[in-house]
Amino acid sequence: LKEATSNPPAAAWGSMRSTWTLLALTMLGATSLFSPASAAATRGGLAALSRSRLAAFAPSMSLPASRRGIAQGRSTAPMRGSSSRIAASPLLPSFLGVHSPVGVAEAGLRSPSLVACRAASTDAKEEKKAEEEEDGKPAVKKRVISGVQPTGNLHLGNYLGAIRQWAQNQDEYENYFFVVDLHAITMPHSPAELTQSSYDIVALYLACGIDPTKSRIFIQSHVPQHAELCWLLNCVTPMGWMEKMIQYKEKAKKQGESVSVGLFDYPILMAADILIYQAQLVPVGEDQRQHLELARDIARRFNDLYCKKKSMPAKGRRVFRDPEALIVKEGARIMSLEDGRSKMSKSDPSEGSRINLSDSEEVIRKKIKRCKTDNFEGIEWDNPDRPECTNLLNIFQACSGRTREDILAEVSDMKWGEFKPLLADVVVDHLAPIQARYKELVDDKTYLHQVLREGAEGAEEVAAQTLTWTKNAMGFTSRSDLV
Repeated sequence: LKEATSNPPAAAWGSMRSTWTLLALTMLGATSLFSPASAAATRGGLAALSRSRLAAFAPSMSLPASRRGIAQGRSTAPMRGSSSRIAASPLLPSFLGVHSPVGVAEAGLRSPSLVACRAASTDAKEEKKAEEEEDGKPAVKKRVISGVQPTGNLHLGNYLGAIRQWAQNQDEYENYFFVVDLHAITMPHSPAELTQSSYDIVALYLACGIDPTKSRIFIQSHVPQHAELCWLLNCVTPMGWMEKMIQYKEKAKKQGESVSVGLFDYPILMAADILIYQAQLVPVGEDQRQHLELARDIARRFNDLYCKKKSMPAKGRRVFRDPEALIVKEGARIMSLEDGRSKMSKSDPSEGSRINLSDSEEVIRKKIKRCKTDNFEGIEWDNPDRPECTNLLNIFQACSGRTREDILAEVSDMKWGEFKPLLADVVVDHLAPIQARYKELVDDKTYLHQVLREGAEGAEEVAAQTLTWTKNAMGFTSRSDLV
């Protein structure tokens, strides 16, 4: 008490609160030994002491409303369900963090340890809420998920359209980034290449700035709940929805009769990837909006089928959250170097159509020098008759970070022979530090294993919970029921 009242107002509120709480609990316990008159005198003296001591601190400290109520000598909540001795004290309810009638009745204020634990928990929540209100920040970060297939090399389009944005937004969101190896086997593949490519993608994630202390990095198949949820969602998704998926039709034409059921079904696996983590935001390009809409439709259908009525196992609580698109507008869709109307793709058989993140400086310059252009005079943006011109300008802007106006002021009157070397310089300079870091990481299997192991463990905690909710809502039994 002496320390709590002698320190200046800058003294930690937590220390003072602990001292007063201990004193209050001690005095409360002592009143059970007193006569009614002595108990009343004790409580009155304690309340007066609290008012006189705290009044000096309250004006100069930033206290929550409940603390100011104590300083002014009044309780911040009505009391019931407790003894008359407890109800009479204006000090204890708010000081102990028991701010609701139910909380007082539930605690009974019979166990000092129970009450102290409740007080610490409630006080921490209030203080955190007050800080969040002052800072104007949300209480919880929105969760973002995304993944890349381990097929072929990651290229400039993957980086500029997705991975770079992931790295830039790490402090703003709760992130789950993974290697979607289950999606990779929907097309013919080499087992040996799949293994190595998975590690290569993780190394590139890290080289591009994804921080494993801020984001969960893992391999899709290391979290088995993805595949199980996919099957459950298969059984609630109408066939007609799947037949409308555009990308399946495009890829099926290339594969012919060898097209697999997995390729037809992979949009549902993608929906499972999103819904299993209760993701709020999904970074997607405009060409993948249809897949996100499918995930939203499946989530709503499931919630309507199994979660609407309180008589159902889900008791009226929805299982899945509706995810939203997180779209980067500028430079979000990098096109092929050989066709300005087709997206840069790892599956394109022509190596000259893309710039791989692992390409050497010599290769990058050669690809840019040979890329498709046109015969128009000058260089301009957004001319529908010049898709290759717009694409190269988008790459220039994304790698240089300059504005359109600034770029056009420099290059609008150039010929392709002048502009292409300038573009090559910008791309090479931008990728150099990423390539250097990648070479350090790709051979450090111990570190990569550690990152993947920790990422999968953290991801599986969330995935397992969602899968349990899903199965419970659908009426499945579990081994935990067999007791």
